[in-house]
Amino acid sequence: MTTTALQQVLNHVKQQFVGKDTIVDLLGIALVAQENAFLLGPPGTAKSALVRALSNCIEGGNNFEYLLTRFTEPSEIFGPFDIRQLKEGELVTNTAGMLPEAALVFLDEIFNANSAILNSLLTALNERLFRRGKEYRPLPALLFVGASNQLPDEPTLAALLDRFLLRIPCGYVAPDQLGAVLKAGWQLATQAQTTAPTITPEQIRALQQQARQVDLSAIQEPWIDLVHRLRNAGLALSDRRAVKLQHLFAASALLAGRQVAQRSDLWVVRYIWDTEEQIDLLAGMVDQCLETAEKEQAHPQAFEQALPDAEQLLKELQQLEDRWMAPDCTSEIRHQLKDQLRYLQNNAQWIAHEAQQTHLLQKIDALWQAMLQNA
Repeated sequence: MTTTALQQVLNHVKQQFVGKDTIVDLLGIALVAQENAFLLGPPGTAKSALVRALSNCIEGGNNFEYLLTRFTEPSEIFGPFDIRQLKEGELVTNTAGMLPEAALVFLDEIFNANSAILNSLLTALNERLFRRGKEYRPLPALLFVGASNQLPDEPTLAALLDRFLLRIPCGYVAPDQLGAVLKAGWQLATQAQTTAPTITPEQIRALQQQARQVDLSAIQEPWIDLVHRLRNAGLALSDRRAVKLQHLFAASALLAGRQVAQRSDLWVVRYIWDTEEQIDLLAGMVDQCLETAEKEQAHPQAFEQALPDAEQLLKELQQLEDRWMAPDCTSEIRHQLKDQLRYLQNNAQWIAHEAQQTHLLQKIDALWQAMLQNA
């Protein structure tokens, strides 16, 4: 089984959405790994349209899409109770056309999920099982995609975010790509729809099984080392997530045409952040890990990391300084802050604007001096 059909689908979606190649490739990784993906971004960044375009290419997939609100009821997601069987005293859900029968599921504004549907949703996301009352059945879902404009604050909703292994920023395109976006959008609206390439759920399941056969032995030591460094930098990474991330490495290798994983497949670790503040920190740590990675037969996204944003780095630097100066800053926290500052300094070297880079490096150096004085 080759990845040709899936690559054709992904390339088709990329042609429709300018500047979204990384997002499309990550959704392809999630699909092959059978792991959930979460999109974070403001309205108008094509989150829904992009996922819909991908789902339309899954032939006969009975795909399901829904916008959640605080008042969404379980029947809107999983289906209503079957009236005929209800008259006979049996509580059986009529799932026709609903989430329990879909190959690809897209839940927009997922953090609006209320307690009435949360438990069933968590089970569906984590175990691929539909559980409602006495009903208990496996789900055919190949991929769950969630989306939101913001990250959750409530602990119960944080558990929902934890069910999405990949977290993907979905922002506005770069200013130099805006012209291409306008052109592509106009053509999409005015031209006749061309025949889109398709892939069947059976073909995707075959790729998922093939990914489970990828040899991961070559990246075991680099991955263990990166896990330790992530934890030392204060990023929470459980053993469970560390194990599940191997599915993403295998999918990256397979989509790059390999049955053996290599260090460059660790690029997906850039997208396991819990907060927006961790995005650049993770990128810096992963880029450092990939410095010695082989580029031959690497996944196209492995070395396509965008240049860091100076304003975001300056904001992170201020947060580091505030935490360092806080009276309750323990020696353990200070050790983590030094690691974070080291990676922030590494990212600052890649800022394109010379004046911004110089200004930021001077402020980083000043914080280093303050740390040395208070060590």
